[in-house]
Formats: sequence, structure tokens, C-alpha cells
Amino acid sequence: MRMKAQNRFTALLSVAALGTLGFGAAEARDQGNYAQAEWAQDYASPAGMQVQRETVPILSPQTVTATEQMVDRYKDIVTRGGWRAVSGAEHLRIGSRGPAVAAVRQRLIVTGDLDQAAGGSGVYDSYVAAGVKRFQARHGLSQTGTMSLATQQAMNVTADVRLRQLETNVVRLRSYSGDLGRRFVITNIPAALVETVENGQVVTLHAAGVGKIDRQSPIMNTKATQINFNPTWTVPASIVKKDLIPKMQKDPNYLTDNKIRILGNGQEISPKSVNWFSDEGTRYTYRQDSGADFNSMGIVRINIPNPYGVFMHDTNTKGVFGDDFRFISSGCVRVQNVREYITWLLKDTPGWGRQQVEEAIESGKRIDANIAQPVPVYWTYITAWSTPDGLVQFRDDIYKRDGVNVPSTIGAPTPVASAEPVPQSFEPGDEE
Repeated sequence: MRMKAQNRFTALLSVAALGTLGFGAAEARDQGNYAQAEWAQDYASPAGMQVQRETVPILSPQTVTATEQMVDRYKDIVTRGGWRAVSGAEHLRIGSRGPAVAAVRQRLIVTGDLDQAAGGSGVYDSYVAAGVKRFQARHGLSQTGTMSLATQQAMNVTADVRLRQLETNVVRLRSYSGDLGRRFVITNIPAALVETVENGQVVTLHAAGVGKIDRQSPIMNTKATQINFNPTWTVPASIVKKDLIPKMQKDPNYLTDNKIRILGNGQEISPKSVNWFSDEGTRYTYRQDSGADFNSMGIVRINIPNPYGVFMHDTNTKGVFGDDFRFISSGCVRVQNVREYITWLLKDTPGWGRQQVEEAIESGKRIDANIAQPVPVYWTYITAWSTPDGLVQFRDDIYKRDGVNVPSTIGAPTPVASAEPVPQSFEPGDEE
């Protein structure tokens, strides 16, 4: 099933799992200048095994209670010996046979991803595929229903490690037990997910691109105060040194191709006049023109004042939103379906409905909109939690903050939407 960009949000709300957005086999398809990644959803799996979208925010008393209960459940699983490791299963799919299939069945049964009544057949049938999809949804992996190396690695994280991960994250969740506001935004960095919350309910869900391992997105509380439509981007000094100068050493046309201007003493300087093999390049200001096709911030930037100089924004490379692992920025957060996000942020700002948002974007001009009532924004680090319906979610401890040595599956990603090579571009980061 393929969906136009404007319909994708509705589809996500109906089928997405909290933290995974119900990603099925992903495909990126251009639909004009503002194309988003698209996902195909398989509705054929047994209804009882499908992961439904949870409307309760990850930061809520209900999530704390559910996660505390899941700690008790995992203590019981550990007491009973946990689960056996799975091997040789990374290429299994419907129709596969052999002992590895039985091992996968048993692994899925222990954590409730497959009903024990599904039998012990050595055939990888539709029930196993549905169970694998459910497991993948709970671990932020593409819901293909077929085994992959990343899926096998996630299965082989031991029960005692998962228990300690839950215990660590209960403490984090409790720290947000106060009044977070009537309307607020949650960015869960390990899940690479943004939630908007109103009156205790999740209103919109957005895949996100967050900071790389060596350029981490900070944990912080702030507020969204302003929307910049069609922004230019001033390259921060750190990125000039780490990225821009090395790129220019390899490709003298890089700045021109990406519409980045060099400014010095109020005048524009030709890239050809700069010695890129000296420190001369660090003395100038670099500014990228506005433009959805090439500007690293895409069509909009969301200002969230903070001491780290980071912000939230659109992107000109939207295919990444279909990947399992979206740790690709220099600290800022890229937001999928950004039009829905900023429309929600501006909801209570007079004169800023969806039509005005679209008109501002289509104008191609720099327009700033101040949010009448700044919206609280929480950038969090939650790698394990449970939803009130008893579904436990785990994510890679990408920044190694859990202290329990959770093995990472990032060495075996299963990227889908951005599998095709895309031109390299700069990544907004540390400061502007």
C-alpha cells in the first residue's frame, strides 16, 4: 500500500507502534520538492499479533506504572532461566525449515511475541512471521516479518541485561513525573522519535534523525518559541573544521554545488581564492541559501533556546526517516512530516493555521512566526519502557548511558528507505 505524503500521518496513527511508527518494508519515492519517505504496511498478519499504536505518552504516570510492572515480569523471566540464544537464523523467511526455525519460535514464545499454541513446527509460517514482526516493532526494527542479522542480535540480548535496562529506565521515567504541561513535545533520542502531546494524549508521531555517536543530541528541557520558514543556514565553526574544509579539499566545487556562500568583511569571496590546505578557510563565515532541495534545514527550522546551540528542523534528505538507525545529525533533531509538527506547534497562535503554514512555505521567503504560548520540549533518553497494554519496548543504548553494556545492533542495520545512494550534504549541528 503506497500513500501520498499528505495521507501518511493518518495512516501512521492507525497502524504505528509507539516508538517504531509501524514501519514495514520502506520505500523512498519522490513526489515533488517535499517528498517524504513512505512505508508499505502488511495487514495480513494475525490481528492478535499486530502492534497497535499507543496513545499514552512515553512520559506519563501510566508509562511509569506499566514499566514497573514489566520489571517484575522480567525478574520472573530471569528467575526461570531467561531465553536461549538464537543462531543461524538471520536469513529465515516464510517457507524456511530447520532447527533454527524452532529456536526462533521458542525465543518469541518466551517474550509473548508468539502464542505457545502456535505449535512447534519446524516451518517458518505466517504465525512465526507475525511474531517476528511484533518483535521487530518492539525493538525499533523494520517490520519485515523476515529474520535479519539485526533482529537476531536483538533476540540475543540476554534477559538479565534487559531487566537491568528496564530498572535503569524506570528511574529516568520517574524523573518526569511532575506536571509537564497541557501541550508538550517529547524527543526520545534512542528511539529517534518525536511525540506531540496534548491533554495527556499523543497527537502526532514523527520519525526523527538525531545526533551521531560522536556528536550526541543533548538531554535537556526547553521550549519551542519560534518557527523560521525557508531559513538560510550559517555553518557553525565546528562543522567548518570537521566537514566543510575536508570536503573542499576533495571537491573544489562542493560549496558552489550546495549553494554555500563564503562571506568575509561583508563581501562574498570566491571559493577558488581560498587556500583550502591551510587554516585560511577557518577565518570566514559560510552561509547556505534557503531552498528545500538543497538546504540542510529543508523548509523550516524550529527554535528551542538552549546552551547547546541545537534546534529542530526539516531536511532535504528525507529518505533517512525510513531507516532503522537514524543517528545521523551533528546534534540537532530532524523531524519527519514537519508540516504537521509546526502546524500543531502554531495551533494556538492567531493567524497561523495549516493554510498560512503552507502559504509561508510556498512563498520561498524567510518568514518568522513567534509561537504565542511557547511549548515545552523535552529531549529524553529512554531505551526501555512498557505501554499500559503490556507491550515492552527496547532500543539500542546508542550513547552507552545505561551502564549495563547492552549489545548494539547498529553494526547490522537494515536500512530500507535510504538504501539508494544519496548526495552527501552538511548536517546542521552544534550552533548557528
